[in-house]
Amino acid sequence: MQNISTNTALSQDDEQQISLQTYFKPEISPDDIEQVFLLKQAQPLLQTFTALFHGGFNGVMVRLLVLRELVADVGSSTVTRADINMKLGYLDPDSLETVLSRLRSYQLLAWDAAQGVYRVTPMARNVLAAIDSLLLTGKGDDEADMGFLLSQVVGAQAVGGVTVEQLHHLLGRLVELTEEFRDAIASGSEFRLRAAQEKWNNACDWVEKGSAIIHAITSDSQADAATHRAAQAIGRAQSALLNMQGMFSRALNQIERQRVHLGQSGLSTTDIKTWLLQQEDLAALAIDAIAQPVKPLFVTPAEMIDVAENELLADRVAAIDASLPTGEDAPVSQSQSVGMPAELGAWLDRLTEIADAPPKAMKVEQALLPASFAIASYRASLLPLLGDESEAVLQGGTATMARLPLVFTPQDILQKLKDPYVAAISVGALTLNPLAPSAPPAPSTPTDTKHE
Repeated sequence: MQNISTNTALSQDDEQQISLQTYFKPEISPDDIEQVFLLKQAQPLLQTFTALFHGGFNGVMVRLLVLRELVADVGSSTVTRADINMKLGYLDPDSLETVLSRLRSYQLLAWDAAQGVYRVTPMARNVLAAIDSLLLTGKGDDEADMGFLLSQVVGAQAVGGVTVEQLHHLLGRLVELTEEFRDAIASGSEFRLRAAQEKWNNACDWVEKGSAIIHAITSDSQADAATHRAAQAIGRAQSALLNMQGMFSRALNQIERQRVHLGQSGLSTTDIKTWLLQQEDLAALAIDAIAQPVKPLFVTPAEMIDVAENELLADRVAAIDASLPTGEDAPVSQSQSVGMPAELGAWLDRLTEIADAPPKAMKVEQALLPASFAIASYRASLLPLLGDESEAVLQGGTATMARLPLVFTPQDILQKLKDPYVAAISVGALTLNPLAPSAPPAPSTPTDTKHE
């Protein structure tokens, strides 16, 4: 036991102990981060992984080898040092002692001093079970890499302990596969498409196996809201993945239509590419295949354009007639003036009367009414043109109206009227402006009328 303590102290001295705070900003405390708190709670479990996977690959492999050999003996819950030496006799004694010391230091092996035997701890068995499960799924034909993730969800649900994190791992993998398949479809490569379709078929098999468990999670009334949301998101991701069958079919059919066949041989460009990919040395195919070396003639695009333009215009230069065309009289057209609308003319006469004999200020309803709702609205829509300089320089009825010496002053107030057609109208007034239309027009807004 004295040797165990010494080796443990040496291993701890060799490791560089770095404060957790050094990884964070000075004003941030690691204890305020929720994930840091959760990881600290799992420190014993994480230290077992440190014991197994710290260092080079060869050292990791030997530690796993020793631990797997000890766990494989199910005849007894304990093992003596003599049994260990016999089981692992192919290992160097000093190297075996180093590995055993490390496993004891991190509580993967427990030493019973009273009986002088070793025991494999439950923590070590759990870690090895997770590693064996991952190794088992890695040896199969799971190209979609979903088997391990789905098995974790299924196993956790079976014992009633599925977590949101486990569902998020599965959801993230489904999203990655969907994006990968979409990129393969967008690439237009037949080989990439067929490889992606094969991977898609494998993923759909796992989706079919996991649909029942996802349905069970969504139907579980005891699951929390976050678990329900994650399960529903997985269901949507699975639907998006399954709906890609039509996209694969359309893309492959398009490639099939564009495939080029070599004469009557029955060979296509796809067959040739497949054969070329199977060759280990493509350069060796050209040996003794070409009697004379190829001498390519390189022409720059600019020179090609000059030559093409010269050849194109060489026969046309002589045929070009440089004389001016004979003069022709310009066609005479007679514009027909459009008559002024009758309602506009009547409205101009009304405004002219107001301008010739204006009161001090006429209310807008007195100028617009009496009239039907349609005519009153038409008149109100023309009032902002009074005093408009840009309109006054033109020709026509609205230009004549703009040159009248009147100013329309509206207010953002709606008043009710006792009129058979108009229920309410914006407050406003018409006043005389002797400087119109040279004076700048007052800001105005269209008068609002409300149909009764």
